[in-house]
Amino acid sequence: MRRSNLLLPALLAGLLLPLGARATDGYFSNGYGSKSQGEGGVGIALPQDSLAAASNPAGTAYVGDRLDLGLTWFLPQRSAQIVGNAFGADATYSGDGLKNFFIPELGYTKQLSDSLGLGVAIYGNGGLNTDYETNPYTRFGAVGSAGVNLEQLFVSPSIAWKPAPGQSLGLGLNIAYQQFSAHGIGFFAGFSSSPNNVSDQGTDSSIGAGIRLGWTGTLAPGLTAAATWASKVHGAFSKYRGLFADGGQFDVPDNYGIGLAFRPSSVWTLAADVQTIDYSHVAAVGDQIAPLLQGVPLGAQDGPGFGWKNITVFKLGASYELNATTAIRAGYSHSGQPVPGSQTFFSILAPGVVQDHFSLGFTQSVGGGELSGFFAYAPTKTVSGSGSIPPGFPPGGFGGGEANISLKETILGISYGWKL
Repeated sequence: MRRSNLLLPALLAGLLLPLGARATDGYFSNGYGSKSQGEGGVGIALPQDSLAAASNPAGTAYVGDRLDLGLTWFLPQRSAQIVGNAFGADATYSGDGLKNFFIPELGYTKQLSDSLGLGVAIYGNGGLNTDYETNPYTRFGAVGSAGVNLEQLFVSPSIAWKPAPGQSLGLGLNIAYQQFSAHGIGFFAGFSSSPNNVSDQGTDSSIGAGIRLGWTGTLAPGLTAAATWASKVHGAFSKYRGLFADGGQFDVPDNYGIGLAFRPSSVWTLAADVQTIDYSHVAAVGDQIAPLLQGVPLGAQDGPGFGWKNITVFKLGASYELNATTAIRAGYSHSGQPVPGSQTFFSILAPGVVQDHFSLGFTQSVGGGELSGFFAYAPTKTVSGSGSIPPGFPPGGFGGGEANISLKETILGISYGWKL
């Protein structure tokens, strides 16, 4: 406990650093904890460490007394291209003004009895960052560099109860601290219900809370099923009430999923998750650009947004125990595409478009604990615009053409877990 008391203040300070776009399904993290991320992000039916509650609080009952501390090095490559536009030549823009992101996470669990476990997980739920040193919107009247930074820190205490052997029910509280800033998009002020609250207002923050429920159950020897659901978490950025719909509302969307884990032998474990994230249930994220073209200003009730769709994510993972002290992992995940081709104009600022993640990982017993690491890669994904830049609105028009957006991700992570 003395060790955890020393680590917690440093970790909380580190978690407030920019979280970047993270290994993303849209802007949600692909997984939590080094073990999960080394297996394609699976975790709903496969609790492996004290970050388990980030995926399913029912897993808190199965990981024992432990403390886990991890750090992820995230390297996204973001870019945009504007083609066929009347106000300038075709051009490509790099959004990588800030290149490296270091993302810590912490988990602690305690088994109070054979049937009751408590825990807390502290982690970056997700985020988005772009920094265009050459502003893609300059041709429309913008000045200076452009970009946004969204950070989501979750603190998730959890409790799990085993009502019967092989069955667990879990309840988690998701306390979300969000930060947001935007710069270089002041030209949108002319289309806003609050022109002074669109761009360059510094960093704004918001705190909200929601719940996550979970179940884990043994179906047959070696076969486990699980399900989880997380409620929407309220958030609002008043400094940017002229940018986001509903006066600056920016909720964390509800999400839910199911999972299976199977141990065909004493050394193999296979797992699969299916998760849905309801981006369209948050107006700022899910509303399309169409209301702007119909005279509804930015920031208004049900006003224009980024036009993201709900996505479903499929994750597969496998681990193999080489011996009593060493395990290796591999995984793959595929998500739906949240950004339609018709909505890429705003999403130049938030190109969360990667869909495939490939990962490798390991765990090695060291010094009475576990050293785990992973490597994950999301190849470049480009969403090409399709009627994305309006030709004739506002007065003078945007000049038509298309906005194409791209994202690529490379991720390295390491963690150490103490069995207490």
